[in-house]
Amino acid sequence: MNRTGTKRWLLLAVLQVFFSTGFAQKAKLGESGKSQWAYLDKGKLLYKTLPGGDRIMDFSYAGYMGGGVAIPDPKVRVVLSPQTGDNTDAIQLAINKVSQMPVENGFRGAVLLKEGVYDCDRTLVINANGVVLRGSGSGERGTVINMTGKPHVCISVKGAVEVKSSGLSSVFAEAYVPSGAMSFRLKDASHFAVGDMIRISRPVTEAWVHFMGMDQLTRNGKKQTWITGEITTERVIKEIVNNKVTIDVPLTDSYDAQYLEKDGVKVTKISMDGMLSQIGFENLRMVSPKQSGTIDEGHHKAFSMSGVVDAWARNIDVFNTVNSVSVTGKRITVEQVRIFHELPTQGAAKPADINGSGQQLLFNQCSVQGDNMFFFGTGAKVTGPVVVLNCVFRGNGWIQPHQRWATGLLVDGCRVPDGGIDFMNRGAMGSGHGWAIGWAVAWNSSAKSFLNQQPPGAANWVIGGSGEPQKKAMPFDQTPLLAEGIYDVPGVSVRPQSLYLEQLSERLGAQAVKNIGY
Repeated sequence: MNRTGTKRWLLLAVLQVFFSTGFAQKAKLGESGKSQWAYLDKGKLLYKTLPGGDRIMDFSYAGYMGGGVAIPDPKVRVVLSPQTGDNTDAIQLAINKVSQMPVENGFRGAVLLKEGVYDCDRTLVINANGVVLRGSGSGERGTVINMTGKPHVCISVKGAVEVKSSGLSSVFAEAYVPSGAMSFRLKDASHFAVGDMIRISRPVTEAWVHFMGMDQLTRNGKKQTWITGEITTERVIKEIVNNKVTIDVPLTDSYDAQYLEKDGVKVTKISMDGMLSQIGFENLRMVSPKQSGTIDEGHHKAFSMSGVVDAWARNIDVFNTVNSVSVTGKRITVEQVRIFHELPTQGAAKPADINGSGQQLLFNQCSVQGDNMFFFGTGAKVTGPVVVLNCVFRGNGWIQPHQRWATGLLVDGCRVPDGGIDFMNRGAMGSGHGWAIGWAVAWNSSAKSFLNQQPPGAANWVIGGSGEPQKKAMPFDQTPLLAEGIYDVPGVSVRPQSLYLEQLSERLGAQAVKNIGY
């Protein structure tokens, strides 16, 4: 490590000790309800930075259409009533019919399922832009999709995305680009123009893996691999001045040239084909038979959304599914999805009931009730931002990013009264999950416990809220205890009450907050 890098991370280490010990004890006395990392001053949010310029990012870009846009109400084109026996074909034919209709104002239209019980043996698939599947309510007397037959996903949206490189690229010119940045300098920006979609690619180098302490992972005497290849994220260019490029959404991770080999971070102009858009499903009740067993067995699941941008799922009650929800698309809102479990999954390996592993995802006012699970998790190389807002999770479980370096998570105003919120190093768990999350924030959230650990070269914050802090070593190790992340003003509700909503209001105005129901 060079002298600049050494000084930066020595200073960060000192800050970690200060904020997790003395300052935390002072805050417990109730002397302050104001965070020093993000706070209001004369009606405007101000942010404290780490030595390298890293800060809590602006999460307000999460959600449908990039945040602050009301979910639309497309016209009904086809109406169905339940029939005896398997309803899969009838519903799928209706979806396919609407899928062939012309697009008007971004939508083809909605399929409306009237009240009643619809037995379905197979997955309902939406694979055309501008199609909505709408029920007549999520209650017992609303629209009930009863999952029968072999285990399957109730509703699937899956675009066949193909990324094409233009062959035009450059590399970062700066030695360090901080997390939360909206701009960076390229060595040569002449190949790019405003409106270009770009892919930012950081190589996973031996030097970085070693710096993160992830090159010595073993389990049962066998070496475990944390991450290989590269970590990529996509942005759109908003402005170019000389070689300085401003992008549409903040960066969720930092980029330190000393760990990124000779060529460093590569920026390439790309295009995408096959991405679906303007798709939703809403006002439904999804019911599975009671399911237990291990996660390796087949299970009914609620819905999955991948290869799709600007989509939503809202007002859905779900019963007894396992690994219920998977969202890996972009600019998606999942709102008022309520999941109930009558039986816990068996075994040490736990399901992730809500998997949020895309970009610009908002999970708003959702809930899960059940045991022995990860209520919410992220997968490998997720580049966010992902926001979990005003959600309630009850039972023996955790909000816990799951594996292999996700970045840019906000847990805002959530409650986990019987479980935990963990920003942690999972070590050799799984097949080498290692550091699961960096640049994560728990804001005014409460849990039975917090496990907030500090990755090398990054930060995780727990600000406001309440819960018992834990100190642990890497799984399967007894020592050493890993460094704690930053705790700020514990036991106190800080202002603003919601970081996401305040950021959204500041960026787009009060109407944007009203548009999403606040």
